[in-house]
Amino acid sequence: MAKRARGTGRPGQHAPLQRSRRRPDATGAASARIEPPPSTAPPPSASTTGARRLRTGLTEDEEARAAQLEAAILAEERAAEEATRRNRDRTRTAPVGPREAAPLTVRAAEEYAYVRRDIIRIARVGTVLLLILAVLHVLINVMGLVRV
Repeated sequence: MAKRARGTGRPGQHAPLQRSRRRPDATGAASARIEPPPSTAPPPSASTTGARRLRTGLTEDEEARAAQLEAAILAEERAAEEATRRNRDRTRTAPVGPREAAPLTVRAAEEYAYVRRDIIRIARVGTVLLLILAVLHVLINVMGLVRV
């Protein structure tokens, strides 16, 4: 029997789903809107040099910084898209060489010319080896010149 690991259940059993609780509204029924968790940031104090909070809960400085970051991100995305478009256009307009325009039989003849040369070399070496074997057979077995 295999050793069981901790925390694993039997097949078909799942861990209970983690669901957030809905807050009841004034009628006592649960509202469909889920409220965000309370913020852990400290409340604004008088030491913020009088920075005025906007409706979004951000100061004007924070809002300006967010706009700068968003503009920088959009500029980077546009540059990446432009680079991708340039690469795609470059590959589409790549000149077609004579090799790609040739029929398959011509390309195959050029591609496998080295295979033909190798087969011819193998045949030559095999023929030479067979001739050497025949000569040794005649010298050793037929004429008896060499005693083994």
